[in-house]
Amino acid sequence: MPTIAVNDIEMYYEEQGSGEPVMLITGLAGVGASWGPQIPMFAREFRTIVPDHRGTGRTSAPETGYTIQQHADDMAELLRALKAGPAHIVGSSTGGAIGMLMALEHPDTVRSLSLVSTWGRTDPYFRRLFETRKRVLQQLGHEAAVELSILILYSPPYLRAHWDEVQQHERQLKANPPNIPVAATRMDMIIAHDALDRLKDIRQPTSIVVGDLDVVTPPYFADELKRHIPHAELHVIQGTGHFVYLEKADAFFQIVRTFIRKAGKA
Repeated sequence: MPTIAVNDIEMYYEEQGSGEPVMLITGLAGVGASWGPQIPMFAREFRTIVPDHRGTGRTSAPETGYTIQQHADDMAELLRALKAGPAHIVGSSTGGAIGMLMALEHPDTVRSLSLVSTWGRTDPYFRRLFETRKRVLQQLGHEAAVELSILILYSPPYLRAHWDEVQQHERQLKANPPNIPVAATRMDMIIAHDALDRLKDIRQPTSIVVGDLDVVTPPYFADELKRHIPHAELHVIQGTGHFVYLEKADAFFQIVRTFIRKAGKA
């Protein structure tokens, strides 16, 4: 299993394909495999690097370092260690927050930035949602937290049409409980993320993708990002929730692939 020393952790990552480097940075759960069908799709055309965040999956879980800034430092150092920078960063939700700080703090590692279902600054709605998710995890346990997450991460139409398939995903999640103190701390770091006023300094080509039915990071966050990031483009995928890359996998891939190809020629 490929792991590499990065800062104070042993970081697990998977790498497939060849060509221009692309790093897929996942959201709150932190396990790179959650990109699902996107990994082989990207690997057909790109050198695709998919890490587990610190404290999740097969990456080590130290007691400290659970900030978006530290995660950005980790991802940048992984790219340097693999001699894969600058890479096209595709970050979903928490991964998008990480990507923003990589672009700002480690511009040598970022060729382009695809921000998926993410946000620049929290608001009362967002904070209440994540404080509730954390309370469910701590007081009712992992299984209840998974059941709540399924209801908010997918769109209702997708759940209705794919309930049996989603139940299989739910069983997999329930069978792999996280380190609960680390998971709670990671929710705190998400609530604390505020890079909005700095986004005007991003110079890399940037694309923003969101589902119109996303209730975790509603589309108004994407609109806000577009207003703050110079020359950013915005794509709203209809009929999808927070897991836009799973619900409309082909449409998502084509949007990001086209953007990366264009950014690679810029």
